[in-house]
Amino acid sequence: MFTGLTLGQGEISRRLPKGPEFDLGLSADFDWRPSLEPGESIAVSGVCLTVTSISGPRGFTAFASAETLKHTTLGRARRVNLERALALGDRLGGHLVSGHVDGPGTVRSIEKAAASLRYRFGAGRELMPLIVPKGSIAIDGVSLTVNEVDENSFTVNLIPHTARITTLGLLAPGDAVNLETDLIGKYVQRLMNFQGQERPAEGLTLELLARNGF
Repeated sequence: MFTGLTLGQGEISRRLPKGPEFDLGLSADFDWRPSLEPGESIAVSGVCLTVTSISGPRGFTAFASAETLKHTTLGRARRVNLERALALGDRLGGHLVSGHVDGPGTVRSIEKAAASLRYRFGAGRELMPLIVPKGSIAIDGVSLTVNEVDENSFTVNLIPHTARITTLGLLAPGDAVNLETDLIGKYVQRLMNFQGQERPAEGLTLELLARNGF
């Protein structure tokens, strides 16, 4: 589990094919403190991977399966955002991020908004019901708040600090990103799909959520 508050950027410097899959060689722009250990989970631009080996104070390798490559940008990305797994007792400054990408998004536009930047991203129709105004979303592993939502796109604001320390500041219209929608919203949607005839005519209610443990 992650928070979407990245430690910094890194680079995918090597892709060693293993059939349809890859061993990825990565290096961080910073020293890991404490050092990474083989077997730990790490989010690479929002994708949860397992560290398989360590190379110096900054380098490591991780395996990317065919399923991961199919649904994320890791097959072609170079610059990436890096975050270690959340430890019990750590501050949860972003939101709960699993590192399991739901699908791709595309940068539609980037505009100045005072000192910040306003990004509009397009997303697939299957993801849009899970993206809500003032809700949370992870974009390339970065926890952000959704501003506006329409049928096939949504907007977020990036403060200068976020644009500077993450790869989101390098994006341009047409670029692809990894999207992970809010974890709680996915469970609520799954629950609603199974309600069948028990679902009240008015839709989701506080009583229904309470009855099912939310």
